[in-house]
Amino acid sequence: MNIQDPKHWHVLSSDQLLKDLQTSSSGLSQQEVGIRREVFGPNKLPDKSQISMIKMIIGQLINPLIFILIAAAIASVAIGEGKDAIFIFLVILINTVIGVYQEYNAEKSASNLTKLLRIKAKVKRTDEVSEIDSEDLVPGDLVILESGNKVPADLRLIQTAGLEVDESFLTGESQAIKKNPEALGKNTPIADRKNIAHAGATVMSGRAQGIVIATGLNTEVGKIAQNVQEGESAKPPLIQRMEKFTKKIANIIIVLSVILAVLLRFQGMDFSAIFFFVVALAVSAIPEGLPVSLTVALAVATRRMAKRNVIVRKLTSVESLGSCTVIASDKTGTLTVNQQTVKKIYLSDGQQYDVSGEGYNGIGEISIDGKTVKPQKESALFNVCKTAMLANESKLLLKDEKWEFYGDAMDVALLGMGYKAALQPETIHEEFPVQSLIPYESERKFSGAFYKEDNHIHLAVKGAVETILSFCHMQSAEIEKIHTTANQFASEGYRVLAFASGEVDDFQAKDFYHLSDIPKLSYQGLICFIDPLRSEAIQAVAKCKKAGIQVMMITGDHPATASTIAKELGLKEKSRTVVTGAELEKAGGPSDKAFQDLVASTNVFARVSPTQKLEIVDVLIQKGEFVAVTGDGVNDAPALKRANIGVAMGSGTDVAKDVGAMIVVDDNFSSIVAGVEEGRFAYDNVRKVIYLLVSTGAAEVVMFILSIFAGLPLPLLAVQLLWLNLVTNGIQDKALAFEAGEAETMSRKPRDPKEGIFNNIMSQQILISGLIMGGIAFGLWLYLNKFTNMSELHARNMVLLLMVLMQNLHIFNCRSERRSTFNIPISRNYLLILFVILTQVIHIASMHIPFMQSILRIEPITLQEWGYILVLAFPLLLLMELFKWWGRRSEQL
Repeated sequence: MNIQDPKHWHVLSSDQLLKDLQTSSSGLSQQEVGIRREVFGPNKLPDKSQISMIKMIIGQLINPLIFILIAAAIASVAIGEGKDAIFIFLVILINTVIGVYQEYNAEKSASNLTKLLRIKAKVKRTDEVSEIDSEDLVPGDLVILESGNKVPADLRLIQTAGLEVDESFLTGESQAIKKNPEALGKNTPIADRKNIAHAGATVMSGRAQGIVIATGLNTEVGKIAQNVQEGESAKPPLIQRMEKFTKKIANIIIVLSVILAVLLRFQGMDFSAIFFFVVALAVSAIPEGLPVSLTVALAVATRRMAKRNVIVRKLTSVESLGSCTVIASDKTGTLTVNQQTVKKIYLSDGQQYDVSGEGYNGIGEISIDGKTVKPQKESALFNVCKTAMLANESKLLLKDEKWEFYGDAMDVALLGMGYKAALQPETIHEEFPVQSLIPYESERKFSGAFYKEDNHIHLAVKGAVETILSFCHMQSAEIEKIHTTANQFASEGYRVLAFASGEVDDFQAKDFYHLSDIPKLSYQGLICFIDPLRSEAIQAVAKCKKAGIQVMMITGDHPATASTIAKELGLKEKSRTVVTGAELEKAGGPSDKAFQDLVASTNVFARVSPTQKLEIVDVLIQKGEFVAVTGDGVNDAPALKRANIGVAMGSGTDVAKDVGAMIVVDDNFSSIVAGVEEGRFAYDNVRKVIYLLVSTGAAEVVMFILSIFAGLPLPLLAVQLLWLNLVTNGIQDKALAFEAGEAETMSRKPRDPKEGIFNNIMSQQILISGLIMGGIAFGLWLYLNKFTNMSELHARNMVLLLMVLMQNLHIFNCRSERRSTFNIPISRNYLLILFVILTQVIHIASMHIPFMQSILRIEPITLQEWGYILVLAFPLLLLMELFKWWGRRSEQL
């Protein structure tokens, strides 16, 4: 036997299945089990290997900015400036330590969410039934399923009794699937294979026996997990933008260095001196502190996201949500609660009631025309609620302020409806004691309960509309009208059950009731169920729209259900309401225009397979969108990995969580939107840090070039430049990482995916602030060299202090690209003041410490000199305020 062969197990009859798998209704022998275990191995997915510390360290070092810093350090050693190299390697070390620490903590948090529960399986071997670990199952084993069980492997069912299975994790179908052992056609899609129970599914009700047809990686879950491991992930937006930014910086440095080298050679300078100048220029232009500052900014955002129930596994993913232009969301369990809930009651007298609340609980109320009602005894509403609670095999209890439940999803939902009607299941059962039950069987499509009322036996039944109506005294016109109403509800995405009851003349308790035992009953009404929206989902989607983010719903559920949920969410915006997987299949693949047109025509997809979801994401990425994909099931995993940012649900499958770059702990779509907001805040803060560091670097370059053309010595030594970039700026720029987000952040459209970090406004501000700072510093250097007798050492000391003070003031300019510095409350970031003071204290202290004096070639200054330099630094703040005012004025014109 070779189970790896691509057999269509769902096509075979039970007898042929047993023959092909070389097993029987008595199960395998222990000897045969041992042989097959050697061939097929344990029934489990490979354990996810933990990322080693070495890999984490290497991951932090593989960064273009780090490469440039290493090159600068090597150049520093080449010209004999070993101290400079030490400074550079120190910043690389700090960046690596912070990054590895943060990633380790994130992986630890993610791993804590992994379910450690081992699945047990009831198996029949050599005619003996025993319970074993699911890992010990082999192909050909006979497995027995009961209500509440997890399906331990892919099973071909050979016997069923009212079996309903929840496979939403795999198919996206929100309703439990009724299963039966009948053979199916060869081309039956996975979601419609009613005779297969897939590994990881939950038995909601009924019983069954099935033969194991696939274990481990050969199960449908295993195949998806394997494809996910082999698939490629799109680069996070921040990585893409930082790569472009780094190339720009490197190109600018190379061009400036070549130009400077040529100019100096024409002036007659020797090659060794030219090399020294070029290295000094490179050191001034490279924002050495940027890697550490970025890491800190992203780490701060990571902690903020964790407080809002979003665990970030990689620092570079922090900003990705903020960059997304499209959120492709799963429906079941993400936008909805993944729990069937009664929403409408339509009685035989035509009265229609609405039911509020969501999920398996008694929180909510029944209302009509907006008015809350409590059913009076013997009223039509009371009677249908009574039937729903008596013809019921489930439990729903409030224990220690927590709702506990088990049993069929529809039955649990009906008990929840009973609580909302102020009826207690225990009280109803005491007043109307059940004498016997008719269990639900998919073949007969109804269930019922015989109960005693006023010393008479009555029968309460619920089930498929056509089945229940066949039991009732009704005229054909009435039946047709009820069918029309039920079909209307079904077209709106509701699952509809009918209810009836009546007195029994001659009752006898039996193990099995024939249809002839059912007396003529009185029709009571229809009850409509749906997997409802999370209460906060509508507001969260509206917030996305305001932020310019397109929300797409991609589900494996029924098109009618998807359409109803989409309307409630306000997603019916495009020409098509819903596109189905069948339509996508006819349109070809992601490279076909017809397929691309379908994707562009709607933002709601239903009956979509995992592969098609992946293809939809591919099309969006090819169009240049930054795509965030959310989901909780195994069926979501391939798309989660392919997306720019994959967001897994905390209660979802381990496969989805292993793939997701982020995990939403509370499964709440609004937490995803909160993550988008924090991601935008993080990117804004990253830009602020880059603005500060690059503009001060530009100022140093301007000061250098002007000094060279003026025939002056270098205004600062290489080690002094490093001091500016790594210590002074390197301390205070961290404060920008803690800036609170600006209120208008979620009112802005997403950044253009093609836009780099340097947009027009940032480029202008860097250029202008760099020219101002560089010009002021050069002016002081020129004055001290040409018009005073001050020593070169002390003059450099004064220029260095001026640069430090201008950086202290410039950080306030960097708090916003548009708003005035004086309109941003300092209460939003007290660290800013603290770090600016700390920077100034450290620099002044270094002037008085002999060791630092020796390294930095600096000396103490007088208080009067400090005051003069401070006054000289203030024009920077005032001129940048003028520039912002002009920018705001231009936007209004």
